[in-house]
Amino acid sequence: MTSRPVGHVVAARRSRPLTGYLLGKRILDITVATVVLLVSLPVLLVIAVLIRASSPGPVLFRQTRVGRAGAPFRMLKFRTMTDGCDDSAHRDYVRRLLAGDAEAQDGLYKLVDDPRVTRVGAMLRRLSLDELPQLINVLKGDMTLVGPRPALPFEAELFPDWATPRYLVAPGVTGLWQVSGRNRLTMLQGLKLDVAYVEQRTFGVDLRILIRTVPAVLGRGAR
Repeated sequence: MTSRPVGHVVAARRSRPLTGYLLGKRILDITVATVVLLVSLPVLLVIAVLIRASSPGPVLFRQTRVGRAGAPFRMLKFRTMTDGCDDSAHRDYVRRLLAGDAEAQDGLYKLVDDPRVTRVGAMLRRLSLDELPQLINVLKGDMTLVGPRPALPFEAELFPDWATPRYLVAPGVTGLWQVSGRNRLTMLQGLKLDVAYVEQRTFGVDLRILIRTVPAVLGRGAR
């Protein structure tokens, strides 16, 4: 499989300073994250009740991810797996993905029918509702609305050197990788999209990715 062309969403390389872009991006992050959290508060409460009622463990899942300049931060998500489950199968699959040894299952480069995922968790993942708490990370400045996928520390250690530019910016709740196929792409294809975004990002690109995120999620292409 080849990655989708990025020219239709990534603008030409900028020649102007990034100061105005970064300010506008931060204002957009705070505005959108605040509005979405307030509007979705009833949904967040319902999700919290369903998680607590369906399996023992905390409502929120906190996991260390690699942020801007390689700095670690604690990313928030709704818990979608049984509490305290082993992640060795996931680690092995990621290693095979980066080595080019993993094959797509049902068209997806991910663990299919993962027994660790709860029934409520599977529903949340299909709609990407498990990622709503990441908006708190956006408000804190650990993440941004649009950026590279937030990598796990062990994943970052396995990434090729050419993927290093992805750490020049904060990771995003959504991004070029996510709207271009996400798990329908290999991890190496996704990393190339992350780097392409970092090198050619503009405010217009961010807006187009945000707009494309909704149909990407509803069309279930991401999962």
